[in-house]
Amino acid sequence: MSPQPASSASREIVWQSVITVVSAAILIGAEVFGAAFAGGWALAILFGLDDTGTHILQAVLFAIGVMIMVAFIRTAQRIEPFTKRA
Repeated sequence: MSPQPASSASREIVWQSVITVVSAAILIGAEVFGAAFAGGWALAILFGLDDTGTHILQAVLFAIGVMIMVAFIRTAQRIEPFTKRA
């Protein structure tokens, strides 16, 4: 087992960073998931898929969008830390 860090050092939430990252995530998420939905619909028409195929394609693109959003939030949290030592 690795030793636990000393709990005497308290951390403080940096609300400005949290709000900035969450706001950007909302904006980018709306674009990513809107593009996934519209792109799935457009590709389904292009390839002549039925409704089930359309929904499956949209679900796949939606899952890719989730991975993009997770990567964005993780990267943004490294750049704008959510906590600091008090």
